[in-house]
Amino acid sequence: MQRILLLLYVLVVGSLMAPLRAAATPPTVPGQLTVKLRPGFRPTALAGALLTLNAQELRQKFPRALPPEEKKPGSIDLRGIYQFTLSPTIPLDRARAVLLATGAVEYVEPLYIRLPQAQPNDPLSDSMLISISRSQFYLKQISAYRAWDVVSGDSNIVIGITDGGVRLTHEDLRSQLKYNYNDPINGVDDDEDGYVDNFMGWDMANNDNNPGYDPSIVHGTLVAGVAAAQSNNGVGIAGVSNQCRFLPVNIYPNTLTGVFSGIEAIVYAADHGCQVITMSWGAPGGYSRLEQDAITYAAVNRNVVLVAAAGNTNADLLFYPASYNHVLSVSGVDNNDRKSPNATFSRRVDLVAPGVSILTTYGYHATTGNGPADADYGAVGGTSFAVPMVAAAAALVRQRFPDFTAAQVVAQLRQTTDNIDALPVNAAWVGRLGTGRLNMLKAVTQTTTQEARVVTSTFAPTLPAYAPGDAFRLTAEVQNILYPMAALTVTLTSLSPYLRVEQGSFTIGSLPMLGRASNAAAPFRLSVVSSGIPLNTTATLRYRLTASSGYQFDQFVDVTLNPDYVVLEANDLAVTLTSRGNLAFDDLGATVGRGVTYRGSGNILNEGGLMLATSPTRVSDRLRTRYGQSRQSFFSLTQATRQQPGPRADQESLAEFQDSVPVAGTRIRSVGVAVRQRAYAWAAPERRDFVVLEYSLRNLTADTLKPLYAGLFMDWDLPNPDGAARNVATWDDTRNLGYCYAPVQTPSPGVPAVYAGVRLLRGGTPAVYSINNNAPVGSPVSLSDGFSLPEKFLTLSNDTDPDQRTAGLPNGADVSQVVGTRLLRLAPGDSTTVVFAMLTASTLAQLQAASDAAARSYTTLLSSRSAALATSIRAYPNPTSGLVWVEFSSTLGSFELQVLNNMGQVVLRQAGRGSSTNLNLANLAPGLYQLRVQGPAGVLTRAVVVN
Repeated sequence: MQRILLLLYVLVVGSLMAPLRAAATPPTVPGQLTVKLRPGFRPTALAGALLTLNAQELRQKFPRALPPEEKKPGSIDLRGIYQFTLSPTIPLDRARAVLLATGAVEYVEPLYIRLPQAQPNDPLSDSMLISISRSQFYLKQISAYRAWDVVSGDSNIVIGITDGGVRLTHEDLRSQLKYNYNDPINGVDDDEDGYVDNFMGWDMANNDNNPGYDPSIVHGTLVAGVAAAQSNNGVGIAGVSNQCRFLPVNIYPNTLTGVFSGIEAIVYAADHGCQVITMSWGAPGGYSRLEQDAITYAAVNRNVVLVAAAGNTNADLLFYPASYNHVLSVSGVDNNDRKSPNATFSRRVDLVAPGVSILTTYGYHATTGNGPADADYGAVGGTSFAVPMVAAAAALVRQRFPDFTAAQVVAQLRQTTDNIDALPVNAAWVGRLGTGRLNMLKAVTQTTTQEARVVTSTFAPTLPAYAPGDAFRLTAEVQNILYPMAALTVTLTSLSPYLRVEQGSFTIGSLPMLGRASNAAAPFRLSVVSSGIPLNTTATLRYRLTASSGYQFDQFVDVTLNPDYVVLEANDLAVTLTSRGNLAFDDLGATVGRGVTYRGSGNILNEGGLMLATSPTRVSDRLRTRYGQSRQSFFSLTQATRQQPGPRADQESLAEFQDSVPVAGTRIRSVGVAVRQRAYAWAAPERRDFVVLEYSLRNLTADTLKPLYAGLFMDWDLPNPDGAARNVATWDDTRNLGYCYAPVQTPSPGVPAVYAGVRLLRGGTPAVYSINNNAPVGSPVSLSDGFSLPEKFLTLSNDTDPDQRTAGLPNGADVSQVVGTRLLRLAPGDSTTVVFAMLTASTLAQLQAASDAAARSYTTLLSSRSAALATSIRAYPNPTSGLVWVEFSSTLGSFELQVLNNMGQVVLRQAGRGSSTNLNLANLAPGLYQLRVQGPAGVLTRAVVVN
């Protein structure tokens, strides 16, 4: 039976299972995107961008959603969310960048597909389960029988089953359905809710009024039986909610046009009277603001308790929707309160319930031999079936405490569990199974339960990640969810050695039920250690709330440290520089980095970065390629770091990276160059509109590179009242300046006029190539099918074709631009320097003035550095068979001499002092090496060949 059911799930969701197993991001609905407008904007603000993207069928996703209310803090407005169809040839990151750059959009997201969290098993196939598989042992384990003596459920309390279709004819389910008598089946939308004849719920996935059973998926029937099977009817089982009703909302498609609709089902169930909603489905990863918005709407605007499966992966991970705010996350245990073998565990889990061999309504067998289909039962397992127990308990708590808000019901369930951390079998998961195992009797009888929680955490400054040495503040808002508390305190502790809490105490005192308090007047203070932090480290902070009653409760919040990028923000232009040559973001999804902004604008650079080339087949970059992927030519030698102040500017950054060295007879299509990237930003008024980027290029190959092309690819998305995709790219040959602008410069609230560009300041012969991103396939450069190596080479080497200096005229288009240079030759081991300035301004005249100021600034910087680096280095004999004499033109004092191979790896270190030293290279393999001397005069380099 297990094999049969697993096969049936695969048939339902088709090829979706494979992507889920292969990646941390769940699959998405093809061709469908959602966008949320910022307050005050109307859909017309997206017209230009949607036209550029060739988007179709823009429609309001939740037109009948309840608006937010002041008396419900945290309530949300779903009416600004729209959905549209996008051509499959346009990558999500492209659409996201175009829409965000309008200034009218809060977020752009795909629609994630979440799978059911079941582990079905045939009870007769495992002899170890026979003793419990034909009984509802779990009712005693969670004290359901005794709870029913206190409260027996109410037919007016409805549990929304957002899941697969339910067998509505099953003997234990058919009388438990909540009917909508305001809209009988007559072909008319009698209750005018937008759904015709939704008498028995709704099939959201297939958009019809039949949420009934589909033979290809039994999951919904299984969940509904645990929660709401009829009790006291002399047959079958008893649902945990006893007399409560359920409303089926199907979320899985069984037609060619159907789509997964879990989030839409949550909104439907909340809008149609459900006080509790089950979500026995999900996937690891794939955080979605759309999903969080829908959940917040149900929980806050509609006052619904949402219960979700923590997942069936035996790992500590975030699982959605269970890990969203306002969701009660439920993991599983067996009949002895031992964690279920495959149950997910994490600090985000709220509580556990039985999830092994759960007897429930099956409704699978459609033929004789095992009894009639409508009288079928079976034992199943997984956190999917722990969820309906907790949801049923929530329904009974709502009946017992009718004045409780949804948040209070959740708190009551969380604080009345039986702690199972002390069991030896659970020692490995202490603190990651929530407060304990569900106890329904306590939940419906305890009237002095206490719970206070941190409901919002606000960091200042708000950044996606904090760099070594950063200091920041944390404001916590605390709410007492349940009964009054005295001497309430919050203590903040860092669980990471890389993050220090400088001030972590917040004394609240007494707080009444639903009262709130904040430490905004004296926020927690934190600091990041200055060194030794691994890249992209997650540091966990623990809030510990205590009160005089003995109450203690822990919550956790994560902070990302030491990102693999830096941001220069000394002036009006804030630029993200990565450790591998990209600008704005380190990934096409625009998730790693802070983009490029001007005077507090939104991001104005969708993608940017360094390109190198010697031929159409030898190109190095980390930019887009085909199929929504990016090339990975460059790898980091040293992490990008920032100095503030730097020796020559108010902010400076340094990074070193290189590509692979081509080998004859292989398919390596890189150039073979090591790059040292320096960047400079100044705060002086005349230097506030630019950042200087300096690239030192060293030939790692044994051949002369002739010529060598270098340049910056810049996909600008400048704000425009008619849509971000309406830009023009052009060239100022008197300044070697390529720039972009919006042809429509009518001022608009929140949409400032911006000119942006790149100027070649030093190195070689300038080249420019302006690109219409929507040029059809067959054009010299067409980004619609990716960015190929020949196309990249063409854009770098175009120093003669005047027709490619401008794109987007007369009305604007979605444009990119490459500003580059041609270097005649670069001998083995030799280095050269190419320098660009990134520029932004409000007018063309100001951009030109900033360009001239950048040139003057770099000339001043170059002269000061030349004086500092007057010392030179010599090495002989060169080539050498072993011993080499290294000599400096002036005394250095103490220094370190490093020998680097052609991969940029240090293979030898030697300390020295004075003006010369001997070096023995006899143990090194023949080849080209670099001598690098770090001393008071800076960094000196010289190539040396070992025979």
